[in-house]
Amino acid sequence: MDPTIATLGNSRTLWELLDHRAALSHDTPVLLDTEGRRVTFGELRAAAVRTAAGLYELGVRPGSRFAWQLPTRVESVILSLALARLGAVQVPIIPIYRDREVGYALRRTEAEFFAVPGLWRGFDYTAMAERLELAVPPLVLVTYDSLPEGDPAVLPAPPSDGTAVRWIYWTSGTTSDPKGVLHTDRSLIAGGSCLAHALEMRPEDIGSIAFPFAHIGGPDYLVMLLLYGFPALLLEQFSLPGSLDAYRTHGVTMAGGSTAFYSLFLAEQRKQPGVKLIPTLRLLSGGGAPKPPELYHEVVRELGCELAHGYGMTEAPMITMGSPRDTVEQRAGTEGRPPAGMEIRIADDGEVRLRGEAVCQGYTDPALSAAAFDDKGFFRTGDLGHLTESGHLVLTGRLKDVIIRKGENISAKEIEELLYEHPSVGDVAVIGLPDAERGERVCAVVEQPPGAPVLTLRAVTDHLRQAGLAVHKLPEQLEIVDALPRNEALRKVLKFKLRERFGVA
Repeated sequence: MDPTIATLGNSRTLWELLDHRAALSHDTPVLLDTEGRRVTFGELRAAAVRTAAGLYELGVRPGSRFAWQLPTRVESVILSLALARLGAVQVPIIPIYRDREVGYALRRTEAEFFAVPGLWRGFDYTAMAERLELAVPPLVLVTYDSLPEGDPAVLPAPPSDGTAVRWIYWTSGTTSDPKGVLHTDRSLIAGGSCLAHALEMRPEDIGSIAFPFAHIGGPDYLVMLLLYGFPALLLEQFSLPGSLDAYRTHGVTMAGGSTAFYSLFLAEQRKQPGVKLIPTLRLLSGGGAPKPPELYHEVVRELGCELAHGYGMTEAPMITMGSPRDTVEQRAGTEGRPPAGMEIRIADDGEVRLRGEAVCQGYTDPALSAAAFDDKGFFRTGDLGHLTESGHLVLTGRLKDVIIRKGENISAKEIEELLYEHPSVGDVAVIGLPDAERGERVCAVVEQPPGAPVLTLRAVTDHLRQAGLAVHKLPEQLEIVDALPRNEALRKVLKFKLRERFGVA
């Protein structure tokens, strides 16, 4: 590894990391957008200092609790870095959240300030903030295209303790309240370093952030930019084919976000098989959801680029990451390897457990924190998997995704990967549903590609039998849906919604 990058990775705080990179690459671009803006590392630091001063004059101090619910824009990155300069406690909230989730986050953190975009994509965030019933309402700031600025002379010294909790991220939740996840500057830098070192990005690369910057993937990606000194295109609204012009104009070399993003790019490529979708694209990367091995081969074959997939969660933003140095089998069939600072332990029941600097400090709810770690200090992920001889992680499902049919454990992921290979399956989620006779029955919920013949349960079971799946694992129920329910951050399938919809015994 380049000694300079190694030194940057040891920065105590996110602000220190930006400070070092701005000194090294003052005139090098770091943020690009669809409005034609081009912000250099030096300009980014200077803007963050001015905004930090403006926030300080509004009363924001080290330790102040500052929530922000903003789209992926240059201003959002500047605001977050300004808060990092002040040492405030940030509460990023993804834009798709509404009154219930936002109100819960603001109450739980006792936020003193709340930045919103005003009216954005047809929704009035300012009005939502004002109607929330809070004991002590925060000061609401509209910061979509303008930020407060002030005289940097008023600023206190930047924070130096990278292990203090200064970030509270929120899980997407299921049917219960979301969980506030406690992070430090060092945990975010450790997570971003894993991503950066595995992908081996180069200064001439052009990345892209097509997901909400308020997602835990936001600082992951920002740390990578600061470590390796290359720019990224910010996409306030991602859509295909709508966003393709921006990818092409800026010459993006790395794109992605999650498994669903890979499928979206593939669907566009298939409209013109002989013409490369994004001529400069050399790498797709992402995480957040399992990747069927066949999807890897489809990406490489049809998009003409490499695919490096990783494994992370809000509680540990980057656990493992695939690398272009891995073998084809490792890239297709594993989630990559953990970095040197991440320790993975496989429990007796197959659960993946973690210990390392990138792991969160727990939750805003002490009871949840106590239950999240085992007696050796390892974080319980709830995921099942195993490590190969080479140290690569293979995920086999979720603890709650293990379907118990007549006393036999069945992996939903195993069935999903086999069904994905069927030509009439665009995407699939396999769930267990309550069954009076069997305990649980296996249900496959399928999203079909355009123009595919209607799939039948017989066709599904025939395909799985031919693939060698044991008879007791065959689905007993098939549901066809127009679209699988997904979250808005990384487009992860929300299986709990499918269980609620189809779970009638």
